[in-house]
Amino acid sequence: MAEATARFLDALALPPGVRRGPDLAATPARVAEAWLEDLVDGYGQDPARILGGAIARAGEDLVAVTGIDYHSVCPHHLLPSRGVAHVAYVPGGKVVGFGQLARLVDCFAHRLVLQEELAADVARALVEHLGARGAACVLEAEQFCMTVRGERRREARAHAQCFLGAFARDEALQRRFLSLTGEPLPEEEPRRRSAGGRRGAR
Repeated sequence: MAEATARFLDALALPPGVRRGPDLAATPARVAEAWLEDLVDGYGQDPARILGGAIARAGEDLVAVTGIDYHSVCPHHLLPSRGVAHVAYVPGGKVVGFGQLARLVDCFAHRLVLQEELAADVARALVEHLGARGAACVLEAEQFCMTVRGERRREARAHAQCFLGAFARDEALQRRFLSLTGEPLPEEEPRRRSAGGRRGAR
C-alpha cells in the first residue's frame, strides 16, 4: 500500500521540489498505516464476536446509547466523514455492555461504507447477533465529499436512520428513542391529515 501511495503522489505531477521534499518522504508509509489501522480496520472485526458474551436479562425495555462519535470513509470519493451515532435496541432476552455498542459502530464505520448502509448494518447486527426484538440506529455526519468538494456546503449535515422490528412497528417506541437523540420526531397522526382528510397531505 505504501508503494501504491508513492505512485499516487507521483501521478499528482507535483513540482519536483515538493515531491522530493522532506514533508512527503515518509508519507507513503504513514498513509498505509492510517488506512490499515484506523480507516478500514473494520473489515477485520466480527460483529457477532463483538456482541458475544451477552448477559441473559428478562427485561424488554429500551436500551440506548447516544452521542457515539465515529469516523468513516465514503466509497465514492474515498473522502472521510465524521459524525455521531445513536443506537438503541429492545432486548430479546439478552443485553450487552454499552461499550460493545460503540465497538459495533466502529466495526461497520471503519469500512468503505455509505451512511445509509452504516445505519442499517448496525441495526441488523443487533437483531441477528444479539436477538434483539427491535433495533435502531440514527446517524448525523459531516460528509467531506459534500463539504470540501462538489457543492462545498460547509454546514451541511447528512442524516440516516434505520428502524427494525419493534422500532419499525411501534411509533411510540420510535418517538421515545428519537427524543433522546435530538432528531425530529414523527408528526402526530392528526397533523398528517389535510383539511380535506387526505392522508399524507401537507
